[in-house]
Amino acid sequence: MSIFEELESEVRSYSRGWPVVFDRAQGSRLYSEDGKPYLDFFAGAGALNYGHNNPHLKKALIDYLQRDGVTHALDMYTVAKREFLETFRDKILTPRELDYKIVFPGPGGANAVEAALKLARKVTGKESVINFTNAFHGMTLGALSVTGNSMKRGAAGIPLVHATPMPYDKYFDGAMPDFMYFEKLLEDSGSGLNEPAAVIVEGVQGEGGINAARLEWLKGLDDLCKRHGILLIMDDVQMGCGRTGPFFSFEDAGISPDIVCLSKSIGGYGLPMALTLIKPELDVWEPGEHNGTFRGISPAFVTASEALRVYWSDDELEKSTKAKGERIASTFKDLVERYPEANLVAKGRGLARGLEFASGELAGAVCKEAFERGLLMETSGPDGEVMKLLPPLTLTDDELSEGLSIIEESVAAVLK
Repeated sequence: MSIFEELESEVRSYSRGWPVVFDRAQGSRLYSEDGKPYLDFFAGAGALNYGHNNPHLKKALIDYLQRDGVTHALDMYTVAKREFLETFRDKILTPRELDYKIVFPGPGGANAVEAALKLARKVTGKESVINFTNAFHGMTLGALSVTGNSMKRGAAGIPLVHATPMPYDKYFDGAMPDFMYFEKLLEDSGSGLNEPAAVIVEGVQGEGGINAARLEWLKGLDDLCKRHGILLIMDDVQMGCGRTGPFFSFEDAGISPDIVCLSKSIGGYGLPMALTLIKPELDVWEPGEHNGTFRGISPAFVTASEALRVYWSDDELEKSTKAKGERIASTFKDLVERYPEANLVAKGRGLARGLEFASGELAGAVCKEAFERGLLMETSGPDGEVMKLLPPLTLTDDELSEGLSIIEESVAAVLK
């Protein structure tokens, strides 16, 4: 592994917790170059909801490449893009009675967020954006300005302005009515709060610690935005594409955000792709006003279309995700009760689950024990205090049982 330490920047992170060289991957497993299997409950930080080298998607991709299908096309018309747009409309938008235009902003989640912030300001003529405590929206300057983590914000090197944080759901543990502080500032002409163009929010905060907003909280936020003429941006980069059960994390709340950001698993195969969905009346861009070289990675359109056809033509994946999520919730509940002195907290929704420890050291130690037993997990939260699970949605019941057994052993090894 010396070449990585010799040439790669110190900014690398995941490799420090998993010091092996991976070579192959299939389904829910990664294999090191010496052949050791690792059960993957990380799934590319949510970019591999359908698993590694999914056979349905791989076949579609190989067939496309074999026939010399266009790979790079900026925002030109291609057969692959047409197929994706038609499939996304027919499998996702129309069944949910959602009316959005699609912006292809660039290849990553931060690109989707930057486009959303830029458009909200253009539409409203206002600069300020409301974000939430413990939010994570990306590492570019605009996305970082609405991110909560102080370490990540500190790396910007310049002031991050035009954003005001508000308390996320349960931030005050129920001691304050929802949105009391936010609404008071909006209605008080002496509060000093700049009139916001938009609110940006995650249905479940992944990097922030698997903080799952209650559905009534999301519905209340939507109502507040409508009453005050504020655009609602839903960042579904990590929690979209079925991670919480439904395709969008906001579906069960019965809301229709003005702008939705998607990336990570929208490409299906782990290929770079991002979308910014916007209500038609917000489509005020001038041609070329927001662009980028990698807006049209056609192989990702191909695998995205196939993923939608295979997994979103019915509700089987959604039901499976919710059921498996409940199995994890039950195991975590047992762990909370088994170690009352540890003050563990079970968190999450669907197959985005977390177990909060008293410190980042404890959560990190559990993840280290799990790695030594052949399971990949990461930590999240302000101090890395949450053991975070994002397994592929397609994992089998046996693989889930295997992973949960390793987690129980790892927690026991650390807490004893």
